[in-house]
Amino acid sequence: MPCFRCGARQSDPVRGASPWKRGVRADRQVLICPACQRSEDWTAALDRCVACGSTALICRLGEVECRACGHVRQACPPDRSGDLVTSGAPGLSEEVAAALSRVLGRGLLG
Repeated sequence: MPCFRCGARQSDPVRGASPWKRGVRADRQVLICPACQRSEDWTAALDRCVACGSTALICRLGEVECRACGHVRQACPPDRSGDLVTSGAPGLSEEVAAALSRVLGRGLLG
């Protein structure tokens, strides 16, 4: 899943905690890359908890839960996600093919 702000994709993870942050926007789980987190207002576009105002939300199985206060609500239908950067990233298929080639061996894919 790419960063919802700039479209950057995560590279292979390194050991330890990920520098990428999770959030919810338009009732869908999104990722925020470290570069976008350096912006002062990077949380401004994220959904907030209706009970406490926190952006520490997670979305799962049709529900949005606040990690700060525990408030749970039903997620809205997915038609609200029109401006999210979620697919069609240029070069993604080539990156996937290259990663599979590295993992499975060069001769298997091509």
